[in-house]
Amino acid sequence: MKIYKPTTPSRRGMTGIDFSQLTKKRPEKSLLKYVKRNVGRSAGRITVRHKGGGVKKMYRIIEFSQTKMDVPAKVIALEYDPNRTAFIALIEYKDGQKQYIIAPQNLKVGQEIIFSESTPLTSGNRAKLKNIPVGTDVYNIELEPGKGGIAVRSAGSSAQVLAHDGDYINLKMPSTEVRKFKGECFASIGMVSNPENRFYTLGKAGKSRLKGRRPHVRGSAMNPVDHPHGGGEGRQPIGLKHPKTPWGKPALGVKTRNRKKWSNKLIISRRKK
Repeated sequence: MKIYKPTTPSRRGMTGIDFSQLTKKRPEKSLLKYVKRNVGRSAGRITVRHKGGGVKKMYRIIEFSQTKMDVPAKVIALEYDPNRTAFIALIEYKDGQKQYIIAPQNLKVGQEIIFSESTPLTSGNRAKLKNIPVGTDVYNIELEPGKGGIAVRSAGSSAQVLAHDGDYINLKMPSTEVRKFKGECFASIGMVSNPENRFYTLGKAGKSRLKGRRPHVRGSAMNPVDHPHGGGEGRQPIGLKHPKTPWGKPALGVKTRNRKKWSNKLIISRRKK
């Protein structure tokens, strides 16, 4: 983590991510593609609030699944990805094929990783949950076998294997929720890279605009016609027992999960509030 000297008001409190561990190279051209962003104005109207502008960026095609089984791959680069908080790693198989994967913490350039049903407990290796021992940290976990990793992919996150229960494996998620996963699902071993991202402070509005985030106006600064929090003479509290969205629905701490969702039976204990 970089900590800057307060040479200007915006520098005071600003922190940056240390990119010294990353490889100094351009992204792999064959693994880049353009993705149109659904922000800005359509027919003169703003369709998505608080988003627009930002620096142009290409999408890196990440391999969240395991397309090549039992074939060792060598890590040839660690790179920055503008589309996610974690770093990514460029791997190359013996036949010359290259892929991007989410880089785990402590992954080194030159290291060999492998995707197999059962692998050594080395960061970056990918195996079936039923073959991963209790107490191991995992990330990029499949919700359904063969569908590719969906859960636990953000910077510094990891889930812990708590127990093997028949065909299911109990995992403690980063949210503290304990959930069942099928033992046939694949997961990568280790913790996602860039754990210091949680301490990253932009420091100024200009950095936020470069990321494509437009200004966000407080509801309490609006009129009652524009927001449930608006109105009152001078600076006033919101005047409600619980905060609401601009459309009058409850916000903050309200359960939004469907009570009849089929996967509720897989949740052993809900996350701690």
